[in-house]
Amino acid sequence: MTAKRLSERTRQLLPSSTQVLDAKVKELIAQGADVVNLGIGEPDFDTLPDAREGGVTAIREGFTRYTATAGIAPLRQAIAGWLGTQRGLDYRSDEIVVSNGAKQGLFNSLMALVDPGDEVIIQAPYWVSYPEMIKLAGGVPVIIETCAETGFKMKPEMVASRLTSRTRAIILNSPSNPTGVVYGREELTELAQLAVEHQLAVISDEIYDHLVYEDIEFVAFASLGPQVRELTVTVNGFSKTCAMTGWRIGYAAAPRWLAAAMTDVQAHTTSAASSISQRAALAALVRPQPLLEKMRLEFDARRRMTVARLAGIPGISLEVVPRGAFYLFANVAGLFGVNEDGQPIENSDRLARLLLEEAGVAVVPGSAFGAPNHVRISYATSLEQLESGMDRLLRFAHAHQPVSASTIRSG
Repeated sequence: MTAKRLSERTRQLLPSSTQVLDAKVKELIAQGADVVNLGIGEPDFDTLPDAREGGVTAIREGFTRYTATAGIAPLRQAIAGWLGTQRGLDYRSDEIVVSNGAKQGLFNSLMALVDPGDEVIIQAPYWVSYPEMIKLAGGVPVIIETCAETGFKMKPEMVASRLTSRTRAIILNSPSNPTGVVYGREELTELAQLAVEHQLAVISDEIYDHLVYEDIEFVAFASLGPQVRELTVTVNGFSKTCAMTGWRIGYAAAPRWLAAAMTDVQAHTTSAASSISQRAALAALVRPQPLLEKMRLEFDARRRMTVARLAGIPGISLEVVPRGAFYLFANVAGLFGVNEDGQPIENSDRLARLLLEEAGVAVVPGSAFGAPNHVRISYATSLEQLESGMDRLLRFAHAHQPVSASTIRSG
């Protein structure tokens, strides 16, 4: 044995590609590089004024001590009230667990539900942390491949075909990161019926719930009936909707027996979320926030412009138009091959590196999401930056059109 030996669970983990890329891009920008960051997964808007003031007030009042592990009572009550009025969900405050970002809410739920060897179903394309979180909890990620033909959505028969005696849970993400797709009520109802029939826990990641477009209805999974609610963990937070990414404040709503177990997990890991961030989140909930709709409409304008621009870039295709979140998931296989200069592009990882190095555009390769022929493009940046990014993508695509091997030989 050596003191430098890492645990097996750590050795199996893959790094978070999105965070690695974001750190690299921010470092390049700090060094003066001309980079258009279309890989970022956070809003470019300022945190809501009421939330900022709530945090400042907490500091001024000396509200800087530990809180109850599951969160301060007023915030948990406000979250339960908001879920009731906005999402039709009936939760008590003791069924709410406030956490250090929605990511911890997801992790707490997996740690509370999954035993070693238990299987958890996720779809590909998936958010980068889902399979790694499942593995950290001792579980086995069971990945269901979706594609443009299925609308990047799981169908009940696809899930049913992968069920075993070890299947414990399903993770749903609607609106989705990275595809931007939104599950409809009928689609969710079919999945809910399957979950009830087989008594499967459902972890519903609804962090982008406010960001839906084209009059699309957002449906909270737990709202589909009492039996569904008893199987569901609803995970949400303030990072995307309220532009509070750095505040690290999220929550999960679950049946009381499960919320209690998740609280115990959190008590032995991070304790409570920041007292200051909790007060900031509370301030964002206590009264209507008209800026939320303004932000949503701005995201929609960016989405429509980016969709239109991508349609004119050769080698890149948007197979499914996103109607939620702030991402587009584009197929870039049309740029794979060798160009006239003999420069090969074998996959989206290579393409993303060349885009950053040659064009000064940052995108996330689809391999991070289990879809190596795609890249994720974020429109969580200004229209001016998006226009510049699309111009650069267009020039890059024209310069890297693949040619046949015979053409290269004759040249």
